[in-house]
Order: sequence, then C-alpha cells, then structure tokens
Amino acid sequence: MFRLVTIEDFVRIPPERFKEPLEKVAKEIIRSEYEGKAIKDLGIVVAIINIKVSKVGKVVPTDGASYHKVVFDALVFYPQLQEVIEGEVVGVVPYGAFVRIGPIDALLHISQIGDDRFRNDPRREALIGEKTQYVLGKGDRVRARIVSVSMPGPSPRPEPIRVGLTMRQPFLGKLEWIEEELRKLKARARS
Repeated sequence: MFRLVTIEDFVRIPPERFKEPLEKVAKEIIRSEYEGKAIKDLGIVVAIINIKVSKVGKVVPTDGASYHKVVFDALVFYPQLQEVIEGEVVGVVPYGAFVRIGPIDALLHISQIGDDRFRNDPRREALIGEKTQYVLGKGDRVRARIVSVSMPGPSPRPEPIRVGLTMRQPFLGKLEWIEEELRKLKARARS
C-alpha cells in the first residue's frame, strides 16, 4: 500500500557547502538519506516531496556543521498482510515466480500459484499447470494476496524487504484465468 507520511528530522549541512543555497543542499541530503531505503514501521521510501528547512540552524562545537530542522512528506510503500495486490511477473525460477508490486519484487512460491500442481519449464521460462495447462510466465499480470512480510531491522547494511504471495484463493491468479473463471460462473448461472 502506498501512503504519504510527514517526517520531521534534522539535516546536517557540512561546512564546505555553506555558500550554496540552504534549500538545495538540504533537499539533496534528505533525498540521498531517505529515498530508496527500507525503514522499519514505515516501509520503502519511494520519493521525498515538500521539503521545508528551518533557516536557523545549530552548530555543534566539535563538528563545525550546521544542523537544521527539516519537515518533509515521504511517499512510502508498505506491503500489508492480507492485502490483495496486482503485479507483473518479472522472473520465473524453479521454485516459483517473482512478482513486481510497487517498488519491490515479491515471491510467489510454486506451491502458492493455484490448486493445480505446477512445474517449471526452463525452455519457456514459465510455470505450467499439469491438469489445467495454465501457463505463468514473465510479463503476465497477476492478482495475489500478501501472506508474509519481513521488514529489515536496524543493521549496518541494508536488507531487502521480503514479501510472500499466494494465488490459492478464489478470484486470485493470472488476470486471464480470473476472467475465464468469471465467464464460466456466468454461463453456469444462466443455465
């Protein structure tokens, strides 16, 4: 889920950049510190907008840099458990498929594609259902439910957000499969 949050922080302006416009320097620093980062309880910061920097800063005696209060809006993506999402298959591996949802790739394990048993066809770069002959491959659009989310904790090196998906529920799956199932249900209802 995408959301817009307001964040208050302090930005450190190094002495060698004092002659540059404060707003420009602060924007560059804040964007480099936040954009593209995964922050626990917040999500992945996609973009920083509406940056407001206090003109009055504080100088720390042992540092020499000035510290300015900054308030800005952050567009963040936070995958929520049980959320139904749509995405595109961006990769197929022997154990499943990777689905692009927002700014990240989530894993759709081969056992979670559907009620059929799927097998990997490396030549076609696809997963194929044994009974249904459904084919799931790169570029396909799917609807899935988020069943697991692992957000990184505080650590010296950034870790990716890990998201697990399922399509083993009614009205989930490759969009073409869902349309086919709806046509079948409508036909049954008419007869």
